[in-house]
Amino acid sequence: MRMGDFSRRTGVSQRLLRYYEEQGLLKPLRQPSGYREFTEGDVATVRGIRMLLGAGLSTATIAELMPCMVDDGQTLAPACSGMLPDLNRERERINEAVAGLLAARDALDAVIAATAPAGGDDPEACYAAGAAKRPSDAVVLPLGTHI
Repeated sequence: MRMGDFSRRTGVSQRLLRYYEEQGLLKPLRQPSGYREFTEGDVATVRGIRMLLGAGLSTATIAELMPCMVDDGQTLAPACSGMLPDLNRERERINEAVAGLLAARDALDAVIAATAPAGGDDPEACYAAGAAKRPSDAVVLPLGTHI
C-alpha cells in the first residue's frame, strides 16, 4: 500500500512515518518510481513503535530493541531474555523521571500552601515583587491602535 493509505490505516501522519524511516525504524519497499510500498508487516511495526514510544522509550532505543521483539497482534514481547537488562534500564530511567516530577510537584504544593489566601494580599508588596502593575503603570494607546 502507498504512503497515504498506510498513514490512514495506521493513524500516523505521513511526516511521522518518514521520520520513522529516517530513524531506521521502518523500512518500506521502494518502487522503481521511488514510491514507498508498505506491507501488513509494516502496520505491525508501526503499532510496535507507537507502543514503545507510549512506554517512554526514545526512537534510538526502539531502533535497538525492535529487531528483537515479537508482535503477537496484541502486544510486543522480547524474543529473548537477553533484552531484559535494556528494558529494566529504561524502566529505571522512567522511574527517576517520575520521581523528579513528583519532587517538583511537592515543591510547588509547598509554595501554594505557603501562599496567603486571596483577599489578604498587600498590593504594595505585589507591586514591588513585579507580580502586579499599578493602575498608573498602564500604557494608554490611542483608539484604533493595534499592537
